[in-house]
Amino acid sequence: MTAFRKTPWLVIVCAGLAVLAAGWAAQAGPEKPKPAAVKLWPQYVKMDSWAIKLPIPRSEEIADIGFTGRYATYEHADTWYPSWAADGNLYSPWTDGRVGTEDCSSAGKDARTGQAKIEGADPLALTITNLGTVAGDPKPYEGRYPCGSLVHDGVWYYGTYGLLDHPAWSMNWPILAPFVGFRVSRDFGKTWMDTPRTPAEPLFGEKTSVWGAEPVKMGSPHFVDFGKDMEHSPDGMAYLVGHGASAPDPNPRAGNLSWITGDEIYLARVRPSPETMNDPASYEFFAGLGKDGKAVWSGDFSKIRPVFSWNNHCGCVTMTYNAPLRKYLMCITDGWPTVKSMDTYVLESSAITGHWKMAAYWKDFGPQAYFVNIPSKFISADGRTAWLSYSANFTYAQDDPAFTGNPPGSGYQWCLQEIRLLDRAELTNLARVGAAKSK
Repeated sequence: MTAFRKTPWLVIVCAGLAVLAAGWAAQAGPEKPKPAAVKLWPQYVKMDSWAIKLPIPRSEEIADIGFTGRYATYEHADTWYPSWAADGNLYSPWTDGRVGTEDCSSAGKDARTGQAKIEGADPLALTITNLGTVAGDPKPYEGRYPCGSLVHDGVWYYGTYGLLDHPAWSMNWPILAPFVGFRVSRDFGKTWMDTPRTPAEPLFGEKTSVWGAEPVKMGSPHFVDFGKDMEHSPDGMAYLVGHGASAPDPNPRAGNLSWITGDEIYLARVRPSPETMNDPASYEFFAGLGKDGKAVWSGDFSKIRPVFSWNNHCGCVTMTYNAPLRKYLMCITDGWPTVKSMDTYVLESSAITGHWKMAAYWKDFGPQAYFVNIPSKFISADGRTAWLSYSANFTYAQDDPAFTGNPPGSGYQWCLQEIRLLDRAELTNLARVGAAKSK
């Protein structure tokens, strides 16, 4: 009888403790997922040292960026700049290679640029469909390549820019020529209406040559990625970020302003429509900060000013808005002298015009990674996990079976690497377990 009387008492006590535990758990919230096993890029340069003196402070919110080791590769071409359309798919340019059964090259008088549809939500299991190629005469330049690409309200705007060689320099397209304009598709890339602009009469009126003409400022612009169908644009406008240079250059070098090198970053904006995209009068350009610290915008291209400058350290640039973190992430590649290893770094800011802070600097990443961007479709709900998009190693032994790239998966193709935007606590924990060095 004693045992029988004790059993209800124990049940009641245990049940009460379970209720209390459940209440405590509800107050504490759901258990946080364990962070992914990440490592920092091993070949980083010590910041603010004799090797690299930063012109901006380090980020506090994104202490560094780690790699999980998960990656995917697709096709055998480069120049992937995916835009997230309202139908849920990504649409991207491509060139200088093969997608599906079609080849494409953007060099010479017969230059062409390709386009593709990318389906799927898992970066490790995407389906890519080639949508054909379109011819584009580069004259008076020698190459015509894809750049800014945006699908908005069911309309695809596809930009191209020119490139120029210099026979005396052993480099790859060492002279960045002007941005031409946009061709337009209303049926997701099946048919196109060509731009009324030409390389000789480009959208922003810029020109260049091998004889030292004024360097361009918006030669290879890319659309800021504001998420699905531009849902996070602060004002409904499309923004273009591009790299360029000014004259005179305080520290000139051969190939200073190429497809992958430069000194400055510029910003423009437009309300997107088939009528406005090729109309220079519809654009506004970042013209600096006013006395009140707010951005000044001007319709006069001659008043354009850099949104970021780092002489001899800039190059191809892209920008993505990370909505969960409310941060703009700007990826810049310094690829001088265009045919060797390239450095990539990521800046962050709470405003599209800055002030910018350094989140990560990767020396010899790829070791020759370029056209780096962060597709908004693959950013996690908390904003801390994302996928880095790029191509790599066009001058290296990508056809050698023993060549794997660094990090593995980096090659002449569309490369996707999973990354973690680390806060200070996660970075400290990585250092504690030996996966990272505290900086």
